[in-house]
Amino acid sequence: MTDPSAAAAPGERLVSGEAVELEVRVARAGSRVLALMLDIVLQCLLLIALLFATALVVWLTLRANVFDGGLFQAIIVILMAVTLIGYPVFWETLLRGRTPGKAAMGLRVVRDDGGPVRFRHALARALVGLAVEWPGLLFPVVSWLGSLGVLMLNPSGKRIGDLVAGTIVIHERTPAGWGWVPAMPPPLARWAALLDLTGLDDSLALAVRHFLARNREIAEPARTALGQALASEVSQRTTPPPPPGVPGWAYLAAVLAERHRRSSHRLAKARAASAAVWPGLYAVVTPRFQPPKHQPGVTSSWAPPQPPADRPPMPRPPVPHA
Repeated sequence: MTDPSAAAAPGERLVSGEAVELEVRVARAGSRVLALMLDIVLQCLLLIALLFATALVVWLTLRANVFDGGLFQAIIVILMAVTLIGYPVFWETLLRGRTPGKAAMGLRVVRDDGGPVRFRHALARALVGLAVEWPGLLFPVVSWLGSLGVLMLNPSGKRIGDLVAGTIVIHERTPAGWGWVPAMPPPLARWAALLDLTGLDDSLALAVRHFLARNREIAEPARTALGQALASEVSQRTTPPPPPGVPGWAYLAAVLAERHRRSSHRLAKARAASAAVWPGLYAVVTPRFQPPKHQPGVTSSWAPPQPPADRPPMPRPPVPHA
């Protein structure tokens, strides 16, 4: 059975408009509240600056009797709207989902399909926030508690404004090694080229990649047991079986590297077909693609593939044989 710990929690994945599953880290209440507090401080400074500028204009035009009570109240309402609505809408539209507070916390607002937010999304979030979240003009205290409850209970960490606008807040500062693919052990390259990988689905391949890249976080004996379970399941879904005496880490790395090589080859063929149909557009919007070769750094014939510096060494669970 596929490692359940490798599966993402609810709300940890997005599906793009191209039906590509995106792995993300959803922002929760703690980081979002800190970002909001930073933005509130900046909004207060902005409001003070606008009030000071308004007072200066009133003082300069005092003799003209331009300002009366009604006009002054209208100006105050406009300044509050600029501060509470214009501030988040301006920054989230300009910075593609970030306000200064979110940028400081490494957060970004994206659409439910992973795309960048636009003006209408930012405006919807700001209007809902003004009405029922912060400052919550309709029910100031009750709406705060309700909004916090929705934020904490929603599987994707969404607030009411996110539910209305169809957005989600994610962490931009993800670990650097998510895209790491282990190198092919050279002695297994010829054997791996003959593999039948049709039974190896995306979820199992993702579990193997997570295990190879993050196994230091798993304590023994759970790490060895998990490696044996993954190797056993992969061997049941792929043929032919590995050569005798192959370490478990080498077997898993070879299967994953071969799968990645074939995917890259299919992508190269698809791009070549696109270039044949419309070469001018392809040359402009698509960088030249070269299928990846074997990754450097594997000098010893049975040395495990080396992840980035912050990645753990490979465990050596035995490979079951039929």
